[in-house]
Amino acid sequence: MQSTTININLKFPNFQSRLHFYPQNPKFLLKKSTINQSRIPPMAFTLPSSNKFNFKVSAETDGSSASVSFDDTLMEFLGKNGTNVGDDLLVLYSHIQYASKKIAALVASPYNSVLGKNFNLAGDSASSETQRDKPKPLDIVSNEIILSSLRHSGKVAVMASEEDDAPVWIDDNAPFVVVLDPLDGSRNIDASIPTGTIFGIYRRLEEIDHLPVKEKAELNSLQSGTKLVAAGYVLYSSATILCTSFGSGTFAFTLDHTTGEFILTHPKISIPPRGQIYSVNDARYFDWAEGLRRYIDTIRQGKGKHPKKYSARYICSLVADFHRTLLYGGVAMNPRDHLRLVYEANPLSFLAEQAGGRGSDGHTRILSLQPNMLHQRLPLFLGSPEDVEELESYKDVQQRVNPGYEV
Repeated sequence: MQSTTININLKFPNFQSRLHFYPQNPKFLLKKSTINQSRIPPMAFTLPSSNKFNFKVSAETDGSSASVSFDDTLMEFLGKNGTNVGDDLLVLYSHIQYASKKIAALVASPYNSVLGKNFNLAGDSASSETQRDKPKPLDIVSNEIILSSLRHSGKVAVMASEEDDAPVWIDDNAPFVVVLDPLDGSRNIDASIPTGTIFGIYRRLEEIDHLPVKEKAELNSLQSGTKLVAAGYVLYSSATILCTSFGSGTFAFTLDHTTGEFILTHPKISIPPRGQIYSVNDARYFDWAEGLRRYIDTIRQGKGKHPKKYSARYICSLVADFHRTLLYGGVAMNPRDHLRLVYEANPLSFLAEQAGGRGSDGHTRILSLQPNMLHQRLPLFLGSPEDVEELESYKDVQQRVNPGYEV
């Protein structure tokens, strides 16, 4: 297979490099009539198109060097990079990525404005606060897309979804259990705000195979986060990014729309030990617990353990807020009993820990909690280890009242 390689050497005497390159069949064409010549870089070139683009970057900073190669697809990465996922999990991921591509296309289509409307299943417009958390048609369609893909994989025994009241038993002999939120943030789809899919994967509990289907389906879905085999999310935004971990680091792959492949763009993500951003709905400030108000007031003034003043960045899309936090550090949070332990908190906490971060309910490590209900809700704090530790030190950070609005 023909490939094209670019080698770039960069030297910065006193600069800590942070390089993010992602090529999509690039073609650099410069025309004197349309470009200010004073701003043209000293070298311009045209690349031949090819089926696979091999992009290598090296950088030197104060004598140190680093090299990254963006040439692996998700399937190639799983097959050859020492992840030891096994054939069964590789097949399952091929179906998960297929479903995510279909959802990405659906979210980006001109028809999502209709599917994203806040309608109930009878088709009536919902105007009250009680409708805020109910499934939208887009949620239902996304759920069906994923369920269909999991059925066809032949590798999933049971699927538990935020959109279903009970788990769906699929195959008596399949090795895996999948828990998921098929489309987080769908109520904001009209405004083209980023949305996402969150998933976690467990091994089927073979020791309870003798139990009735309903009982074993629920028990398989209520496993502790410490038993996760893999987890991930797919961010549907300006780029479609699949971020995942198999217990040996967190990696992100960006969808190349020219080839339809997820390409490794963020190898072994490492969340900064401390950030300078907090992500929370500040409008609820007066409903927060006293400890959380003191924590936010302190870091905003630069009087916390980090001497710089923190900035607020809040998208109100869990996947998007967490993705930014994973890359830049800080803490993303919802202090009330709103997010689901099984479908959201456990998978994202697994990813955070594998990137060197933490997931907490404000007092306790998320992955150490034993779910007792499928739709169990709790506060969630995700982010840099030093930021989460400082937040926990304020003790009273969980919001226990919801005056004026409903979950």
